Amino acid sequence: MFVQRGSSRSRVVLAGALSAGLVLGLSACADSKDSGGTGTVPASSLGAIDCSPYTAFGDIKGKEVSIYTGIVTPEDAPQKQSYKPFEDCTGVTIKYEGDKAFETQVLIRAEAGNPPDLAYVPQPGLLQRLVATGKAKEAPAETAALVDKNFGADWKAYGTVDGKFYAAPLGANVKSLVWYSPKEFTDNGYTVPTTLADLKTLTDKIAATGKKPWCAGISSGEATGWPMTDWMEDFYLRLNGVEAYDKWVKHELPFNSPESTKALDAVGDYLKNDKYVNGGLGDVKSIASTTFQDAGLQIIEGNCSLHRQASFYAANFDKNTKVAENGDVYAFYLPGETADKKPVLGGGEFVLAFADRPEVKAFQTFLATDTWANAKAKVSSGWVSANKGLKVENLVNPIDQLSAKILQDPNAQFRFDGSDMMPAAVGSNAFWKQATNWITGQDTKTTLDNIEAAWPK
Repeated sequence: MFVQRGSSRSRVVLAGALSAGLVLGLSACADSKDSGGTGTVPASSLGAIDCSPYTAFGDIKGKEVSIYTGIVTPEDAPQKQSYKPFEDCTGVTIKYEGDKAFETQVLIRAEAGNPPDLAYVPQPGLLQRLVATGKAKEAPAETAALVDKNFGADWKAYGTVDGKFYAAPLGANVKSLVWYSPKEFTDNGYTVPTTLADLKTLTDKIAATGKKPWCAGISSGEATGWPMTDWMEDFYLRLNGVEAYDKWVKHELPFNSPESTKALDAVGDYLKNDKYVNGGLGDVKSIASTTFQDAGLQIIEGNCSLHRQASFYAANFDKNTKVAENGDVYAFYLPGETADKKPVLGGGEFVLAFADRPEVKAFQTFLATDTWANAKAKVSSGWVSANKGLKVENLVNPIDQLSAKILQDPNAQFRFDGSDMMPAAVGSNAFWKQATNWITGQDTKTTLDNIEAAWPK
């Protein structure tokens, strides 16, 4: 299961999956690749790599590099395995420290002058705050060159602060997905939509059969409402474009601007329509009381046909459920207004250094290579990268492969989860709460005005 580690939402998402006893994306058990399983393979299968790029950093044998991250058990195991080729090449030892309190503690450590060599930062906003401590180091030229080669300009921009490049991307996730039943589509002659108009046509076609097309749930304990923020962000990107989205996230456009109204009303066309929701679960208001983990399971039960949720939702299906294009359940890209427009909502992590010793620079450079991305793909599941050199066939399961194809599409315009970049008073408070109120009957204007009023002055 891949989530945005470090954010308050991601901890709730992961905790919910664990408490429900769901299948995690990094099980120690090896299921078959064809079944959409979630197994890993031994690090020994990675083989040797070209060590020549690391000779430029001098004799670093016997040195140690410390990593601090919110990626914890069980997801830490494949992370550590993927470092072995670098350790074998250079003789450097990677000291790994995972901490669920990473987001708070990494700031404390940086401000106290006791930072790690490297930190895996899950949010651009947190990255900016860490750079502001004055303790972070710009990325070495070797790393920057690899990011220019292997990643899109949008990803490099998230690792750049005040015009200086600090942090290469690490992992990624895709939120712009709609889950569905391949068998139902085949049996009924439904086709995967390639535009928003197609999505509406498909929805109406399913509704005409008397079935509720969509199922949705936004209940998530203290984080109730967060799935609604993703819905709005996805539609904001599609209806207003990436430039307006960037301004909205930075509050250069007010939260209650016409662009926001357009996006939320478009979401309402689906989620506040009793003919469309909530398959197998109730009426519109049932969305607020249905957990996000349970909602999409109605596809398997045959009670709904469509569920908008991120790539990490795969972890919620029973281990006997085949998650694949020809399986029990799969997903398609939530389309843009036209087939050639590919806005992508998602998240990821960035590698930020607090030391500029040769061994640290060498490891930063390794993590920016397609060599590392492919090694990581081979030893884990529920993980993907936006690295253009990542070979899709090396990914373990079909949803990872789908996510990689979306991220690598030359037309893709990736944007980070907006609520995770907004001030906490908005992104993880007012936005969540007001979106929940909107689902249960509050009008659009009141909802957006209340969120705007919460923005720190």
